[in-house]
Amino acid sequence: MSTDQLEKVVENPNRRVQKNKQKPQKEESQSTEKQTRKQQKKKQKEEKRNAKRPRRRIFPIWLRFILLLIFSAAALVAGLMVGYGVLGDGNPTDALRAETWQHIIDIIVKQE
Repeated sequence: MSTDQLEKVVENPNRRVQKNKQKPQKEESQSTEKQTRKQQKKKQKEEKRNAKRPRRRIFPIWLRFILLLIFSAAALVAGLMVGYGVLGDGNPTDALRAETWQHIIDIIVKQE
């Protein structure tokens, strides 16, 4: 081994010993830093809560519910008209008549 390699081998154990001596000090300082970090995070969360203004919705929830029902009904009617008129080769407005539905029920129940 050369003298450079020997110096490296000799230096490394000294460094390890120094690191081991410094570790408890770092752990103590880290624990205090962690506490302060935790405190800082708590403060930031509290500030966010205090600074948070209430959310104002453009459409209230009750209006969304009503619109959902209206759009669902419109989609049902459109589907009935397309199915009866285009796929079934009938008049699309006939799908909305009560007589048509009574006829369909009679066919299903087999009443003549």
